[in-house]
Amino acid sequence: MPKAKTAKIVRQLIDLLGKTTAFRLQIEMCQDCIEWCKEGKRTFLRQRVETRLAGLYLQESKYQDALELLTRLISEVKKLDDKLLLVEIFLIECRTHFALQNIPKSKAALTASKTNANAIHCPPLLQAEIDLLSGVVSAREKDFRTAYSYFYEAFEAFNAGEKEDKARSFVWARRSMKYMLMTQIMLGRPDDTKSLINSKTGLKYAGPQVDAMAAVAGAHKERSLKKYEQVLSDHKAQLSEDPVVEYHLADLNETLLEQNILRILEPFSRVEIVHVAELVEMPFPRTQAKLREMILDKKLLGTLDQGIGVLVVYDKEEVRTTYDNALKTIKNTSEVMDTLYGIAKQVA
Repeated sequence: MPKAKTAKIVRQLIDLLGKTTAFRLQIEMCQDCIEWCKEGKRTFLRQRVETRLAGLYLQESKYQDALELLTRLISEVKKLDDKLLLVEIFLIECRTHFALQNIPKSKAALTASKTNANAIHCPPLLQAEIDLLSGVVSAREKDFRTAYSYFYEAFEAFNAGEKEDKARSFVWARRSMKYMLMTQIMLGRPDDTKSLINSKTGLKYAGPQVDAMAAVAGAHKERSLKKYEQVLSDHKAQLSEDPVVEYHLADLNETLLEQNILRILEPFSRVEIVHVAELVEMPFPRTQAKLREMILDKKLLGTLDQGIGVLVVYDKEEVRTTYDNALKTIKNTSEVMDTLYGIAKQVA
């Protein structure tokens, strides 16, 4: 059989097995195919199978194996100047570094992927994946407006890509929509989630995941920490299975707790910690730990008297700027005098 036809059959077999959840079997099959490719000197097929293997290592949380394979692959593929394959390799590297919480390296890999994608005609679904990862990285950097734009672009592309790969496009479009809802919540606009969910395209992806995000938006709108934590508990399967959503909702949980504590403490100058815990409706140890953290981060001016279990709240300190302004005036006057002296010297 011709090499090209053999390579096509092998790739089809790997794709068919890839539709199952037998990751270990897929890894073993890829490793066998790589050895067979080395014997037959099928370089291009080997590199594509190794790219698939790196993705499987990522799914199995074998990050070190994935990075070692990707480093060698990048070096080889750059020499061949196969930009489309480089885009895929850099995307896997981006996801691997992101899983390891190494955001700078993840962002660098994503930039490299975009650079190679701009030099060729990038397939729409691959471009949508780049946009989705760009949104995830932007959201981690707290730039939720930019993240929403990326998620919207990805959602549009996946929604339009059902003709090419219906099953994959549907799953990724629903995930993009979930991230869009998440960014609106993080931006403090929970009301905008309703228009997204009830839109023509939004209704197509209705399901438990979208319902979970709608429940989070409702709890956030009410500013009720107790209801928010109840929603997280009720929809744990939908919200905790995605590390991106879980990270930001945990961050939002802490923000809501801080806002509630500050609102409750407004009329007090001295209050028992137990009473604060009752008002916030949170366990005493967590309330005490949060108060300690807020004081250390200077989000709350006060001190904890743990001997008698009391929080002492200080009034906001009035910062006197008289001396700073005087020093700035003297400095500016000195600079002006030096300039005038220089001009006078030149004229003389």
